[in-house]
Amino acid sequence: MRLILSLIAGSLFGGGLFISGMTDTTKVQGWLDVFGNWDPTLAFVMGGAVIPMFFAWRLTRGRQPLVGGEFPTTRPELDHRLVTGSVLFGMGWGLAGLCPGPALASLTYNGWAGVLFLAAMSAGMLISAPVGTQLDRLAAKA
Repeated sequence: MRLILSLIAGSLFGGGLFISGMTDTTKVQGWLDVFGNWDPTLAFVMGGAVIPMFFAWRLTRGRQPLVGGEFPTTRPELDHRLVTGSVLFGMGWGLAGLCPGPALASLTYNGWAGVLFLAAMSAGMLISAPVGTQLDRLAAKA
């Protein structure tokens, strides 16, 4: 059941990214070009996601997920790892115009460029934990 619900949710998410144009790198880069040819469509996509989720999270209080587990109840600690990761994510998003969701969705039509981007993104994800651990050790010594 969990696998089927995950497949349905992922398909809806990918379809939404495609229909909204968020798999088009020029749309995302246009959103980030606030002093040039700014494209506000990403704001509407974000609003269409954030506003319903605000209410959905309010409805999770005192409930259990349909397929087991628990809803998260704590907020992440704002530390150097979260800030550094957010900055690196934003830089990559701005340079490439893709983040993980649209990168996977664009594999179906973006050819070798999409495969190359996904490989580079996956490599970055794999090395992030060891690099983060080393940076934590360096910060502890300072």
